[in-house]
Amino acid sequence: MFFDELKIGMTVDTQPTVIEKEKMIAFARDYDNIPLHTDEDYARKTPFGKLIAPGVMSFMSVWTKYLEVDFFGSELLAGKSTKIEWLKPVFADDVLTGKATITKLLKRSEKNGLVEVMIEAYNQNGQLVLTDVTEAIVKCRTP
Repeated sequence: MFFDELKIGMTVDTQPTVIEKEKMIAFARDYDNIPLHTDEDYARKTPFGKLIAPGVMSFMSVWTKYLEVDFFGSELLAGKSTKIEWLKPVFADDVLTGKATITKLLKRSEKNGLVEVMIEAYNQNGQLVLTDVTEAIVKCRTP
């Protein structure tokens, strides 16, 4: 979808994604190797009571489903920035769904504009577990 066709408030929902324990631990060992993500005995003694998923993995699991929606299609030129906030822990076997909403549009030139998208991720209990604000550069329709 071209920049000119987008409207503030447009939303898309993502398909659910399951946080699989084995993948969670493997991801943590590769990218966030701390005991809270990899050592069950350690995690039991924390306020969480069990292993929690690495935050980036939780986000990327929802992000992958967002990309399947393909909001911008071939009109997407590039990403510009992203800011993630983690609000609640994500555990093994949690099911996350996302809602993406266009929150800001800024025309940069005749060729492209900046689109701000907020992604809210919820667990199977309807609890908001993370938010992300991503800026993307999207083509304008050629005059």
